[in-house]
Amino acid sequence: MTFIISKPCVGVMDGACVEVCPVDCIYSKPGDTQLFINPDECIDCAACEPVCPENAIFDEDDVPDDQQEFIKLNYDYDYDSSEPGANA
Repeated sequence: MTFIISKPCVGVMDGACVEVCPVDCIYSKPGDTQLFINPDECIDCAACEPVCPENAIFDEDDVPDDQQEFIKLNYDYDYDSSEPGANA
């Protein structure tokens, strides 16, 4: 299980979650419109969830029904061509 960044982050990319992540598993690259959590690196600590000002971060099992596509977006993101942090 992992945490998922969802629709409220699109166009905002605040970055508060990046600051508190102890394993640097939140990624973006210039041109992205949202941040992404690498499911292979996330340790499920939940540090990111309460600091998100947009309430865009959910445990994978709790992603709202109307935002389920964001689970796939986070899993399929090209983490190899990106780097941790808010780089937009």
